Amino acid sequence: MFKFAVLTVSDRCSKGEYEDKSGPAIMGIIKNINGEILRYDIVADAKELIKEKLVEYCDKLQADLVFTTGGTGLGPRDVTPDATVEVAQKTIPGISELIRSEGLKKTKNSALSRGISAIRGNTIIINLPGSPKAVKESLIAILDIIPHALDMLKGMGH
Repeated sequence: MFKFAVLTVSDRCSKGEYEDKSGPAIMGIIKNINGEILRYDIVADAKELIKEKLVEYCDKLQADLVFTTGGTGLGPRDVTPDATVEVAQKTIPGISELIRSEGLKKTKNSALSRGISAIRGNTIIINLPGSPKAVKESLIAILDIIPHALDMLKGMGH
């Protein structure tokens, strides 16, 4: 069993103007592979708010995994990857490359995602797209490598 947190980044969802469907989609999929949800929050597209939650999830809650959804595009308020880089100690380019590679099989728009994957302490942070469909496709692409990634992070080798 591993512990995880989910952060939805959306101005509209944070104001209650739009129902978040991506965060619950992540929780449903990860619970099915023996994940325990520690926290789920929704914040506006604001770098400092995102950073605050990521630090809380990694340092205080000590989540094994943190998934963000939203804020990975090219818009002026899409700052999730930027916030993630600022709190990260290392990046894991291959995870996000795999997500984009699988997404490209369905739409060229996948190339526009700036999502990253990174490590802070003993936590892996993965930026996912904002749409529920893209979230599901992205998670399917990486689910089988998550247990090995967590083992490696804990020093259990290759």
